[in-house]
Amino acid sequence: MPYMELTTAQRSDLRARAHSLHPVVSVSQQGLSETVLAEIDRSLKAHELIKVRVYGEERTTRAALMSDICTRLDAAPVQHIGNLLVIFRANPEEKKTAPSTKATLGAKVKTKPKTGTKTGTKAGVKARAKPSPAKATKFVRVARPTDPRRRGRA
Repeated sequence: MPYMELTTAQRSDLRARAHSLHPVVSVSQQGLSETVLAEIDRSLKAHELIKVRVYGEERTTRAALMSDICTRLDAAPVQHIGNLLVIFRANPEEKKTAPSTKATLGAKVKTKPKTGTKTGTKAGVKARAKPSPAKATKFVRVARPTDPRRRGRA
């Protein structure tokens, strides 16, 4: 089964998201064994976007390895830079959410006002608390001495 294709914009977005990631799977002397492939599959289910570090392989071998991983796991190759392979596979389970029963029956759902808001104010805008008279202090403006270099400006 061929691996999934990404558009240029999708690939660019995924490369930006993968920039801060650390490699979660390493492929070394044993090559791409079934246990390594199972670990890559588990990581893709958990994270969708992962980095794989490959040790001791030539560039052409790493490219073939990435193609093999993507074909076997139905994933998309995002980037191959140096010893790092960036792989993406969308997680369909994450997107599914069951609607609430009240919303499906057409009943009106009452929402509570957000905490810290007054009634009659815009939603999400917190009402300002008035300072208590005991804590209120007066600020006195102190006149600064004039500087002779300022030429008449006060």
